[in-house]
Amino acid sequence: MPHSDQNNNGFSLVELMIVIVIIGVLAAISGPIYSKLVENAKRTESDAALGSIHRQLEIYYGEHGKYPKEQHDEYVIHAFWNDFKEGELTGKYFSDSSYTYFGSANGRIYKITCAKGTVLEYDRTLDQDGVLKDE
Repeated sequence: MPHSDQNNNGFSLVELMIVIVIIGVLAAISGPIYSKLVENAKRTESDAALGSIHRQLEIYYGEHGKYPKEQHDEYVIHAFWNDFKEGELTGKYFSDSSYTYFGSANGRIYKITCAKGTVLEYDRTLDQDGVLKDE
């Protein structure tokens, strides 16, 4: 007697293959999107810290009429002109030592740098005019 009324509760090979193909397509699409989002998060963390440093420099300028003079790059975290405490500039991707400051001898211009390290492709910089750049 044939078993024509047999219940077949499993998935066929074709159905499984279709599911695998769909998962593969979704993975191929989401990989680059995720990478771009992570890159944006790294830049955002850097830019936020650079903005905080910029505000400290503007406070200094308001009090002294000029920016601090540093003829070489110095770490921001231990500089005399700000009140950052150890760890305040440290985030998920960058540490306190990622940020340096260079001020001109005349106290009119400066550049803050977030070192790219192994995190970004280029250093991020911010100048006295608030212009962010990749260098």
